[in-house]
Amino acid sequence: MSDDLDIRSAGAIAVDTATLRTAAAGFVGLADELADLAGLVGLVQSTLGIERAAWDAGTAAFLLARRIIEGEEAAQQIAGRLREAAAVYEMAELNASYAAAAAAGDWDTAARIDRHRAEIAETYPAAEWNAWGAQFEYNLMRPSELVRQWTETGQSLTDGAGVIVGGAAYGLARTAQALGRGTIERTERLGGAAVDVHVRQISASSTIGAPTTLAGAAARIPSAGSGDSRIRVEKYTMPDGSRQFALYVAGTKLVAPPSEAFDLGSAAELEIGQRSASYDATLEALRDAGAEPGDVVHAFGHSQGAMVTGHLAIEGGYDVRTLVSLGSPIEVDVGPDTLSVSLRHTDDPLAMMTGGGFDHPVGAPGSFVAHRVADPDSGLQDLFLPAHDAGAYTETARLLDVSSDPRMDPVRGLFDQLGTAAAVETTEYAAERP
Repeated sequence: MSDDLDIRSAGAIAVDTATLRTAAAGFVGLADELADLAGLVGLVQSTLGIERAAWDAGTAAFLLARRIIEGEEAAQQIAGRLREAAAVYEMAELNASYAAAAAAGDWDTAARIDRHRAEIAETYPAAEWNAWGAQFEYNLMRPSELVRQWTETGQSLTDGAGVIVGGAAYGLARTAQALGRGTIERTERLGGAAVDVHVRQISASSTIGAPTTLAGAAARIPSAGSGDSRIRVEKYTMPDGSRQFALYVAGTKLVAPPSEAFDLGSAAELEIGQRSASYDATLEALRDAGAEPGDVVHAFGHSQGAMVTGHLAIEGGYDVRTLVSLGSPIEVDVGPDTLSVSLRHTDDPLAMMTGGGFDHPVGAPGSFVAHRVADPDSGLQDLFLPAHDAGAYTETARLLDVSSDPRMDPVRGLFDQLGTAAAVETTEYAAERP
């Protein structure tokens, strides 16, 4: 497995611009301190006499002052480059926001963004060109890992097949992007009538506390590959008497009887924007666990479960404060009050169905998308989609847990908050069509 995480706000935006500018200010402060130190050394040099011992000390002071001045100049250069990089990433954010505003017909917002872009371009003339270049490179190279693996696998089967199979992988990624089903606007709603489905409690407990890590939360998502559990709901009674809910929703059961709510049919319905048995079963499970419209929900889902929780966040009627998606084929443009954390493997064909997701950041400040290569070795094992496995995504969550990226701080804060609950009630559900 690859441990190289690529954490982005959206699209080509891979760096928190505020962090860049904070780092630049730190280097400016360092340069100022070095300038003061160089002045002190210069003062010492000027007070030394011309005696032999003083001459040697004066020479050493001169060399030291020169080294300090070189360090000051280097610190200033680094600060300048950090500010330029921040300008490029901010321009990329603004370009994406401008496109979103224009598509929505919000020309007042678009004009405000355009003025901001002009201000940045006045100070950093190359920022706009570099931002477009970064976005172009990201879109071009985004499916490169999937193409590489499929090409090598095809080539191992027969000469010439690699080009065909690799081209198919590239076509899959581009088709998903062109069709636009991978990105769901916050105003979109699932079509069709409610599905006849029921849930059945299969376990209940009041002895399990809140997860303490993202990997711990990911591990609580039920496995559709084993057992009957598909939905897990945790009810937290907080010290002030208020309540919050954590929701964990499973992925697709590939080989399933007609009664299975989380089958390939439900996945296909969600992909084309229709209500599914899995979605309605999740709503019923929340109601059965005591959740009422407007209650706070923190949602975690894998694959089809992530599609379910994504739609729940924008149309389910709950106050979804956190949305953690593992290997989701869609990205939902949740509102500014929802922390959105999306884990996608660049060698996971289903995650590639997002078409790269939104170019503009979605969700509350601090929301992010984390990419990595989960299974870099190509071969026939790729037919079983190891990069889409829930265990592989749990490992990615573990890598995020040990990451120093400041965007993980709100996630850690969530688990700290839930850890203060006075009581936790946990219920797991099976979900079945009649």
